[in-house]
Amino acid sequence: MYKGTPVILASQSPRRKQLLEQAGIPFEVKVVETAETFPPGLAITDIPVYIARQKAVAVKALCTDTDIIIAADTVVVLDDTIIGKPTDREDAIAILSRLSGREHRVITGVVIRKGAEETAFSHTTTVHFNPLTTEQITWYVDQFKPYDKAGAYAIQEWIGAVGIDRINGCFYNVMGLPVSKVVAALNQL
Repeated sequence: MYKGTPVILASQSPRRKQLLEQAGIPFEVKVVETAETFPPGLAITDIPVYIARQKAVAVKALCTDTDIIIAADTVVVLDDTIIGKPTDREDAIAILSRLSGREHRVITGVVIRKGAEETAFSHTTTVHFNPLTTEQITWYVDQFKPYDKAGAYAIQEWIGAVGIDRINGCFYNVMGLPVSKVVAALNQL
């Protein structure tokens, strides 16, 4: 349970909004467009934290020093390669075809800032897909249009219920925010 002041969510993600609402965390959204780029050589687990920090720093200019800012970024990693958001229908089908029957990692980086104080962490969940047919993948992409999602899927949609046979770690992390870790970090501020 979080009993603190309302927070600023530096994200337009409907899933992150939903998760904060479910957790009972009062918030308002403030977003500044930032490039989701990172320096070469950065460890994969550090990349989502780096991008989340860029989002938090950009939004800080719109806030006071007493505001609490939460920023996050999620990446999907297959064979030590980051799989981003699909560029179009064909790319989404290709991404899901690569994930089919395989295990991958979902890493969310979170940065929480209040004035000069910062808490940053990443959380990893391992996801295993059942083998999916081309017909299943195409149907999912055409029905759900997962173009704004890293890895071209949302675990809370049809593909999660049918296509994912197991996860190791936080379900909500795969949705885009490891809520229990966020609440614990907020309560420590």
